[in-house]
Amino acid sequence: MIRAIVFDLDGTLVRTERLKALSYGHAAREITGEVESEQRAMEAFRDVVGLARSEVAPHIVEAAGLERAAAARMEETGTSVPWQAYLQVRLAIYREMVSDPDVLLENQWPESVAVLRAARSLGCDTALATASPCATVRRILDVLGLDGEFDFIATGDDVERNKPAPEIYELVARELDRPVEECLVVEDSAVGVEAALAAGMWCVAATTEFTSRAIHESGLLDARWIVDDHAQLPERIRLMFDERRAD
Repeated sequence: MIRAIVFDLDGTLVRTERLKALSYGHAAREITGEVESEQRAMEAFRDVVGLARSEVAPHIVEAAGLERAAAARMEETGTSVPWQAYLQVRLAIYREMVSDPDVLLENQWPESVAVLRAARSLGCDTALATASPCATVRRILDVLGLDGEFDFIATGDDVERNKPAPEIYELVARELDRPVEECLVVEDSAVGVEAALAAGMWCVAATTEFTSRAIHESGLLDARWIVDDHAQLPERIRLMFDERRAD
């Protein structure tokens, strides 16, 4: 039986993966002055959705051919390698995006929020497990009015190895004092699904435009547990609960 439901944040409760993609794209255009680099960076982002930014930025710099332009910003940004300079430019853009409460409110996933609140009303434990840093998480939850909706919140600051390693989900299970087989994870990225399954938890993937292809091609989940239309998420979660109750 499922007694706890654990949510990812970016892409699952709020469309911040879209905002992140845009920020990486805008940063590429800013440092190169080339419109084409924006699209290359956003395409490269699709391959690393869900990973920590220290892994995302180097990949995009290499895949989008940004090394020379990023290196030219190292002195200005006080960094020692090109990808760090690119990341600093991108972070400034992203912080400006998420500093606007209206942007966050417009980009929340109402179906995921509805599942979260329904789970709490039924007495189910709830938790958040995200690779994002604590300060960013608190800001987003506060704007969305979700800060009091979780029994435990785990961020990228709380673990040494982020997703796809299972460490963050193992931490959640310990803090909730629940066996992993009683926990259901709602994720949006392939690396997040991999982390949840590696921890021994159940998982439903609510995909986005940036993650759908990778999740379907990964073979990690039965097609029943992949939701491309978020309107179907509550029904699919109920089905998972029903099947686990019958086990």
